[in-house]
Amino acid sequence: MRLIARLRDDVGAARAGDPAARGALEIVLVYSGLHAVWAYRVTNRLWRARPFPGARLLARVLSQVARSLTGIEIHPGATIGRRLFIDHGMGVVIGETAVVGDDVLIYHGVTLGGRGPGPGGRRHPSIGDRVEIGAGAAVLGSVTVGSDARVGAGAVVTRDVAPGATVVGVPARPL
Repeated sequence: MRLIARLRDDVGAARAGDPAARGALEIVLVYSGLHAVWAYRVTNRLWRARPFPGARLLARVLSQVARSLTGIEIHPGATIGRRLFIDHGMGVVIGETAVVGDDVLIYHGVTLGGRGPGPGGRRHPSIGDRVEIGAGAAVLGSVTVGSDARVGAGAVVTRDVAPGATVVGVPARPL
């Protein structure tokens, strides 16, 4: 039952995030962002549980298959909350130690990438709840984007973003 609720949540996030969505069937059949998130959920379980020797290798292989099918690369070691919606997701990359909160909206070409070893071995960003990240933005390193923040299209974030702030530019600065 929990699985069905999670799948419905994901479809609902796509409906809420894309005003052009025509219905649940269309979303389930053709939304590559949804397919990538569902593949991530499978590979993440393998990555964390390691139910058998080689589970992490299998998780990486499956994540690369999903990448080739969807154009979206989500490392199975990343931590992703509920109702992530990746709209027009081609070129999205989410790194191994990235943390993505609930109700996050990510557009195409976004990178949540590493920038050398950070505190506690974290190399990738932490994204709060209800964050929107515009097309082509890069959030790099062990930075935190606070809840309810917005990252403008093409922005390059290398420093923390305060909750509720909107940042734009290269390097990203608050509006």
